[in-house]
Amino acid sequence: MSGVRGVRSAGGPLQLCEVAARTELPLRTIRQYEDSGLVMPSTASEGGFPLYTEADVDRLMVIRRMRSLGFSLDESRELLTAMDRLAADRPGTDTELDPSEHAALVTLVQRFEQAAADRVEELRAQLMRAEEFAASLRSRLVCPV
Repeated sequence: MSGVRGVRSAGGPLQLCEVAARTELPLRTIRQYEDSGLVMPSTASEGGFPLYTEADVDRLMVIRRMRSLGFSLDESRELLTAMDRLAADRPGTDTELDPSEHAALVTLVQRFEQAAADRVEELRAQLMRAEEFAASLRSRLVCPV
């Protein structure tokens, strides 16, 4: 075990507490995401405890990042479903997507990317206004010499 607070580095499956530390999500939130079907542990220990893979952690990070940008859980589900379907697309197999479905999924992911970029710009503007406000307050506190 190495890293912050005993969290293992990349490799083997992770326990729920390790996933919570890695993702900075409360255990309760991860369990809520499991209950809603957004993420499911990929495997279990011999004792039946859920274990998570790096892919599971990546999925939780997508949700966490989307939530911090104001996306809803339904929007997270929509994006994750599209990403899952695109990742499973294997030409020449029974998982091959119809070209129009593939194009629609790519367009959906692109719309989410643009929406995320727009929200980042909004946050930058808010941060700039907040910094200007803080600076104006600081300037009022400086006593003339």
